[in-house]
Amino acid sequence: MASAADRAKSPARTSVWLDRRTPSRTRRTDQPTGLDRDRITAASVRLLDAEGLAKFSMRRLAAELDVTAMSLYWYVDTKDDLLELALDSVYSEIEPPRGENAHWHDRLRDLATSYRELLVRHRWVSPLAGHFLNVGPRSMLFSHAMQDAVRATGLPLHQQTGALSAVFQFVYGFGTIEAHFIQSSTESGVSQDTYFRQALGAIRSQPQFKEIVESSQDLMDARGGDTVEEMRDRDFTFALDLLIAGIEAMRGR
Repeated sequence: MASAADRAKSPARTSVWLDRRTPSRTRRTDQPTGLDRDRITAASVRLLDAEGLAKFSMRRLAAELDVTAMSLYWYVDTKDDLLELALDSVYSEIEPPRGENAHWHDRLRDLATSYRELLVRHRWVSPLAGHFLNVGPRSMLFSHAMQDAVRATGLPLHQQTGALSAVFQFVYGFGTIEAHFIQSSTESGVSQDTYFRQALGAIRSQPQFKEIVESSQDLMDARGGDTVEEMRDRDFTFALDLLIAGIEAMRGR
């Protein structure tokens, strides 16, 4: 395996899950007490939730744990290693789908709904999931559960990856945008409903958007739901129903 320095320089970085070595420093008896990878990973998740990915640093994490930054390097070689550990750890929050005897419709809905909730609860997951290989043990269990649900659809093997992409890339995009919206309203210091009304008001006040706004008003009126959250839930549920219906139609061919 390459050294930590080589890994940092390499554009094709090795995943922490594919590098079975301990960190490259020689262990000594004076390594910090009271720390382990699990504690460091849990603290990383808390810090990422509280402050976001842009502000995350080894120095900031060390302050959170009340240790020196160098202490962390007894357990990981790079910050990216730690981010991968944090990313994989939260996949444990995805609820397992109903048992193998459950209909594949229900299993797909269970996984899609839980994945959406994960992306919204931890908004930093989305960019990291798009950056790393996602080959940690919990991520792989999620991947296996998704594949297992799609196998149960009865689609031919050569179509199953397309079905996986249709469902879970939709959820990835939906959950990512939802998390951004919630973050924007929080940073503005207003509720999601107020933020939504303010955004619509700003758009409607622009003359160049008048025709577009008027033509889409019937869509907005028919959308249903008294709150932004209710509107999103309706959209998500129906979009997922459309995808499942599409799989059923293709299966029938």
